[in-house]
Amino acid sequence: MSYTPERSDEWSGGDSKNGPSEKEEHRSEGPPGMDVDGIIESTWEEVVDNFDDMNLKEELLRGIYAYGFEKPSAIQQRAIVPCVKGYDVIAQAQSGTGKTATFSISILQKIDMSVRECQALILAPTRELAQQIQKVVIALGDFMSAQCHACIGGTNVREDMRKLEQGVHVVVGTPGRVYDMIVRRSLRTSHIKLFVLDEADEMLSRGFKDQIRDVFQTVPADIQVILLSATMPQDVLEVTSHFMRDPVKILVKREELTLEGIKQFFVFVEREDWKFDTLCDLYDTLSITQAVIFCNTRRKVDWLTESMHRKDFTVSAMHGDMEQRERDVIMRQFRTGSSRVLITTDLLARGIDVQQVSLVINYDLPSNRENYIHRIGRGGRFGRKGVAINFVTEDDKRTLKDIEQFYNTRIEEMPMNVADLI
Repeated sequence: MSYTPERSDEWSGGDSKNGPSEKEEHRSEGPPGMDVDGIIESTWEEVVDNFDDMNLKEELLRGIYAYGFEKPSAIQQRAIVPCVKGYDVIAQAQSGTGKTATFSISILQKIDMSVRECQALILAPTRELAQQIQKVVIALGDFMSAQCHACIGGTNVREDMRKLEQGVHVVVGTPGRVYDMIVRRSLRTSHIKLFVLDEADEMLSRGFKDQIRDVFQTVPADIQVILLSATMPQDVLEVTSHFMRDPVKILVKREELTLEGIKQFFVFVEREDWKFDTLCDLYDTLSITQAVIFCNTRRKVDWLTESMHRKDFTVSAMHGDMEQRERDVIMRQFRTGSSRVLITTDLLARGIDVQQVSLVINYDLPSNRENYIHRIGRGGRFGRKGVAINFVTEDDKRTLKDIEQFYNTRIEEMPMNVADLI
């Protein structure tokens, strides 16, 4: 029998367990190895390429097919089964390949619908991502009448408390509001058996680590932990040893992370104050489809939006300083297509799935190279085509080269006919 490490006292809320009781016939020995497709490294050998063969509940299968899924993606083929069997799982895959559905399906398979208590807790770094996860859980669990509540800042605390006290099966939220609901005893943690961290690299960065630990110390000691992200730096993998036990690891090689189907270009703009004219020249190209423009600061988002409006260009903007109600309206307009060009900060870089986005412009190159993959992943989701255009000043040349080396990718100079590529 294999040794299963205990969680560190710093994280654990109580005594730890010895992992799942199922036989480990699908676990591979030793370090992660390359899979046949050359993309996935995994300590889990079983690959199930059909939802029907995953032994899922009939009503869950109906929800999966009604949602529009036909065949599981690479990460779903590898990660759903070990999640359902009760293993701690670290799963990494590109943006737009169905990570949210991976853990949502696993949760819906494992929860007991007859018990009106929170049985799965999902933490996400932004309110928008939490709301999107909630929509996916509800849609996939439509034929099961799954109750999923989003606990996020900027919303009515009393309404949160009322909803939680009535009882829901799944809670998804941002760490601050979730912990507040636990402290107020509105969110009861005694029945929680699954703990999911989405976008774990950001969640475990310094800003969230303490909050997550506070939440984690309130849940049962034998809880199953699932971590998902498009990037998984070494320091994050080290932190996970504190609160995961012998996890199944399904990791993508870093050089495979840039999405197939996304053409990446740069435009050399000698000086920062020439970027605006370059963007105006591109506007007709932007409004052919839906485009997201990323800036590094909220102030720059506001400035660029006002400057575009003064030139009579139609754009909308979103960042973390805005009221939640305003953010909701802007996202709804963008999702429905009534707003076609959205200017934002990295708030939107992770997990916001707007199906029609096929063009991403980095007005500023990301200050954190890990965010590059999250930004350009807004286009080309789940195999669709997309284009990413990076504005590069003299000062940015080194950063661009760094991104190319980090992802082992090539970013070409933008051709004149970029509109034909979108």
